[in-house]
Amino acid sequence: MTSLFKYVLLFICISASMMPSACAENNILGEEISILDNDVLDQEINKLNAFSLNSDAPPSKVQNYQPNKAEINLWQRIYSRYEIKNENNSRSKKYEDWYSARPEYVEKMMDRSQKYLFYVVGEVEKRGMPSEIALLPMIESAYNPIAISRSKAVGIWQFIPSTGRLYGLNQDWWHDKRRNVVEATNAALDYLQKLHTLFGSWDLALAAYNAGEGTVGRAIAKNRAKGLPTDYAHLKLPGETKDYVPKLQAIKNIVSNPSQYGLYIDSIPNKPYFTSVEAPAVINADLAANLAEISYDEFLLLNAEHRRPLIRTNDKTQRLILPINAADTFVKNLSQNEKPLVSWNIYQPKHNEKIKAIANKFDMQESDLIKVNDLNPQKTIKTSTMMLVAKKEGTESNTNQDIYESKIQNDKHAEDSMKPTKHRVKSGDTLNKIAKKYDIHIDEIKDINQMTSSDIQIGSILQLQRNN
Repeated sequence: MTSLFKYVLLFICISASMMPSACAENNILGEEISILDNDVLDQEINKLNAFSLNSDAPPSKVQNYQPNKAEINLWQRIYSRYEIKNENNSRSKKYEDWYSARPEYVEKMMDRSQKYLFYVVGEVEKRGMPSEIALLPMIESAYNPIAISRSKAVGIWQFIPSTGRLYGLNQDWWHDKRRNVVEATNAALDYLQKLHTLFGSWDLALAAYNAGEGTVGRAIAKNRAKGLPTDYAHLKLPGETKDYVPKLQAIKNIVSNPSQYGLYIDSIPNKPYFTSVEAPAVINADLAANLAEISYDEFLLLNAEHRRPLIRTNDKTQRLILPINAADTFVKNLSQNEKPLVSWNIYQPKHNEKIKAIANKFDMQESDLIKVNDLNPQKTIKTSTMMLVAKKEGTESNTNQDIYESKIQNDKHAEDSMKPTKHRVKSGDTLNKIAKKYDIHIDEIKDINQMTSSDIQIGSILQLQRNN
């Protein structure tokens, strides 16, 4: 089971959540990553000395993209087409100082972005959106496709579960489309365009992307009722949201002139990094990486939506994302491959069956079984639980059959249909208690119910699920 354990450990790194208080974790490449949790970030910023307002930031340049062969550097393509009005102030200055004080963090973030940035820039330009939007994942996730926040937001664009589903980013046992860079980018740009149409300016659209359109809409209504200006600068918004546009301004300034901030950014070629290839409906993730002759880590970062060491679909084929220079290699090696594509089976536990008994049945270590299936050893396994188990030699794999998954999904839907959709607030209730009771993050409850604070009234009804 040595090789099995190796692959299990790699997948656990992809599935692990961020620790709420730390906002730092080792990613699957062994790097420490940060998703810029605002509480921790602001605490660190406040430790720095106060600095004067930076008035030397580069001017805004409004220009629509036209292909230019002379542009060999993707950063040049981005900063030469900034369109959002510059707002350099004390807030943006403190984030410039924060990044300047952390050159290694910036280097890793910029290096990580090179896999995805060409695609994101191209999609932004197709829609006629400002090029700064392509930099937004830097303040959302440091361009980390496996970043997970305390509010269960996931991916480079940090979609929470409900908003992700609303924009077609489905999440199940096998996949989390929020971690699919291609699909999540298209969903995020759809959402941002909708917000821009709704609020009429990019700073308000960005604020709504961060805080929710209800929060921004109510802030505008309150100011309008008082006869006050309704632009971004004058709205009463959460501190995180007031800092959101200044964070993007700081990134804009750094990308435009990194040396001004004591930083160095490697150039990124103005050409695609990845492409997609057709692959079998069912295949081991490690085998796919081997066939492409790329590292397992590289494969996982490009195909982060897959949550298991077995990649599968109910369609006849599926698409995998690979570096441009590995696509033909994969196709060639796949056509010549004579080894089994799958070393796993799907298993549905029997009533009251124990984890240890299942592990013994399939010659697996109990710890391996727990890790690859995200099991809680303290809880009883439900019969609706889907599990991956090692396929024994000489046996056929059942992973290309959807009968097991169909039954399991039906059982799961039956369980979900029994979950309450509303909660009547009782004496002693707090929003935190309610969130824990129903396994929903506080921020999601507040967003669903358009709440601006955590105050709740006895007898009031809280919605627990978002209406489509």
